[in-house]
Parts: sequence; structure tokens; C-alpha cells
Amino acid sequence: MTVVRVAFTQATWTGDKESMIALHEAWTREAASAGAQVICFQELFYGPYFGITQDTAYYDYAESVPGPTTERFAALAAELGMVIVLPVYEEAQPGVLYNTAAVIDADGTYLGKYRKHHIPHLPKFWEKFYFRPGNLGYPVFETAVGKIGVNICYDRHFPEGWRVLALNGAEIVFNPNATAPGISNKLWEIEQPAAAVANGYFVVANNRVGREDNEYGDEAVAFYGSSYAVGPDGNYVGEVGSTTENQLLVRDLDLDQIRQVRERWQFFRDRRPDAYGPIVAP
Repeated sequence: MTVVRVAFTQATWTGDKESMIALHEAWTREAASAGAQVICFQELFYGPYFGITQDTAYYDYAESVPGPTTERFAALAAELGMVIVLPVYEEAQPGVLYNTAAVIDADGTYLGKYRKHHIPHLPKFWEKFYFRPGNLGYPVFETAVGKIGVNICYDRHFPEGWRVLALNGAEIVFNPNATAPGISNKLWEIEQPAAAVANGYFVVANNRVGREDNEYGDEAVAFYGSSYAVGPDGNYVGEVGSTTENQLLVRDLDLDQIRQVRERWQFFRDRRPDAYGPIVAP
């Protein structure tokens, strides 16, 4: 398969888990009707972005992976013949919680999961209250549409994870986010294109959109959407998404471009891992 049609979403919190799941089920069907072969939802897609506060009530959003939401979308994946990247709140056991993305193949097979490695703890991003750091490495999943990796939100600021995904064979890396305005706006524009170029693969980056004031009132932040796909040459594939509106985006990625770019820019040949020891020094 050379050209892969990908879909990705940006949504505002509706106020309850079931309506968020129903919205994304409908979007998955719409994407399939448009010929999409794989879809990725935003970070923690079925809940609010609860990192804005520190409240044990939000632990109730966690569930096992695989578990009820994974199984629900596995059935949909099998029905539609679509690969699904499903970012959820995972409970491994009581008190052991992760920010996770499950990967489901086009026949409904649960292939495994990625757990977010880098956990921020900053004003309105109090994630260490909710998540342990990921401990499953940087898996690359062999799917019906090719080799897929996942980075989640804050992970994107750390180049090492992008590189490990490349070394593990990723062709498309999905990067679901909950990113709010500030210095983030400029980083959003440059980090994922830079990662795509440095590693010679496609990056699909999607972000929440809108204010979750139905959950947090005046404390809510305004997520700015702007979801996009970018190729190994650093160029956007199609337009960048809306800054304010719910949106399902569909883009065609030509995987042949990976070989073309890597053969022109021989970054893998010219790497010097023997010289990189200080990067992993404690």
C-alpha cells in the first residue's frame, strides 16, 4: 500500500463520556465513507482534559486497556475495516494509571498500546497527579496500513522518542494532544515538522479545540485545534485545521515519499550514536 488515507479529529468536550464516544463513532463512520483507512482521536478523547485541576473524581474516567472502550471500537474497526488509534485513560490496577493510546487493526484485533512517557506538572497541566510515566517503550505496530507509532502531547517536546520510533521502523507517527495557547503556539508549528524531517516519516498531530468551560468555568483554557499532517519533507499535507471548530480531517499520505526523502537526506547513514552517550547520562 503506497497511499494511505488517514483521518484525525479535533473536538470540544461535550460534557459527558457517552456523547464524546458517540461523536467519535459517528466521525469514524464518516471517515470510512470518505475512504479513510485509519483514524486517530485526540488525547484522552472521551473525557475533559482534567489536568487543569487536581481532583480524584477524574480517576473514575480510567478503565482497563483492553477494556470496554477498546472493545467497543474494536468492533467498529472490524465492521468498517479501519485501523483505529484510541487515546484513553488507563487503569492498570487501582492507583496505577497511565495516559495511553490503544492501537486496533482493521480486522478489529487489539495490537497493543503506547503509554505516554513524559508527564508534565505545570499550571493547568497537573498530569503527575493522574499518570505514571509510560513503561512500554516506543512500540511500532504492524497494521493493515503500514507501521504505526504513537507519541502523546508532551512527548513531542523530546526528540529522543521520535528517533526511537524511527529506528523501530515507524512510517506514520500519530501525535494526539491537548495543547493550549501561549508559547505552545509557535512550538506547535515547528516541532512536528522538524520531527518528521529529522526522522523521515509522516506525523499526524491533532489537538483539542475550544473552551471546556462547561467543566471548568472561568478556569477553562481555550484549546486551539490547528490539527495537521506533515510529510517527511516537512511540508503540510493539505490545510491546517480550524483554530476554533470541531473537525474531522482526512488526508492522503504517500508512503513512497519516505524512501525518496531518506535517500536524498542520508540522516540515518550519517548518525553518530557512538557520540551520543551524554544524552542518556543520568
